[in-house]
Order: sequence, then structure tokens, then C-alpha cells
Amino acid sequence: MKEDRPLFTQHLHVPWKNAYVQNRNGKPKLKAGECVFCKLVDRDPDVVSNEVYRNDVALVALNLYPYNPGHCLVIPLSHKEHFSELTEEEIFNVFRLAQKFVRLLEELYHPHGFNIGFNEGNAAGASIDHFHIQIVPRYNGDIGFMEILSGSRILVENVDETLEKLRKNVYKLKDY
Repeated sequence: MKEDRPLFTQHLHVPWKNAYVQNRNGKPKLKAGECVFCKLVDRDPDVVSNEVYRNDVALVALNLYPYNPGHCLVIPLSHKEHFSELTEEEIFNVFRLAQKFVRLLEELYHPHGFNIGFNEGNAAGASIDHFHIQIVPRYNGDIGFMEILSGSRILVENVDETLEKLRKNVYKLKDY
């Protein structure tokens, strides 16, 4: 009987994820109750600095394992697990910052659309218990044969290039 799994899944190798799998670069050893986003907020040296922008209420970080180049996370500085816990100031600032980054990503990457949203709780797909908004630039036909056959993503730009491009252009946020 044929198994229900993508073809070639066991044979594909994604070299840039080696550091993560081997517990280096971006996968800090967390003690019980610790939050990787709080470590990022605190600028913990054990966490890869993928921060692009910060204000008094929130920060924007590049997702280290993006779906597409420019995949960003908008993270409140205070640890809140649930959307309902955010203050009005946090809601305004987090969503306004998300809007500004969508505009910046439109200018830099010219996507055809975006997935913008948040998952709350493990049952909803959240892997980190710290509220955050995901911004994923999307393109017509960006799900190709490799994704379908293997469940792997092919990125046209590595994370370091994306991070450099965003940091270099973040000054434009004032114009939005």
C-alpha cells in the first residue's frame, strides 16, 4: 500500500537549516517557561538577531525560516500570549507597524498578495506562545512542484540578504 507522504521527502537536504537542526543559530536552548521572542526583545546574545525595526511597543523581525523572502513577524515587546490580552496601544502599534511593513515589502519585493495574520494556541498552528503577526509576501504560482512533491520550499533569496535589504530600507517607514 502506498504511503500518503510527499515524494522525495526523506532525500531532500536543505543545508541552510543545518544550524537550526544542530541547535546553532536561532534555536536557543530554552528553559521551561522561557520565550524565544522575549529573548529577542531582550537582545539575548544566544538568539540570532533578526530584528529589522523596533519602537517603544513592538519590533519587527525577519522569520529565520521564511515561506518567501520578506516573511516578517511583528512582535509586541511585552509578553502576551493572546490577542485579547493586548492593550489598545499595543493593538494600534502592532497593526500600524504591520501595515507599514506591508507597504515596505510591496516596494521592495512587488508581491502579488500577502498572507497577514496570527495563530493563537497550538491547536491553531501557533508554535510560539507570544502573540505576533505574520506577514508573508505571496506570488501568483509561488507554490511550485518542489513544494508539492517534497513539502520543501525553494527561496530565491537567502535570509541574510533579505535582512540586509530590509534593514537598509527601514528608514522609509517614516514616509508611510
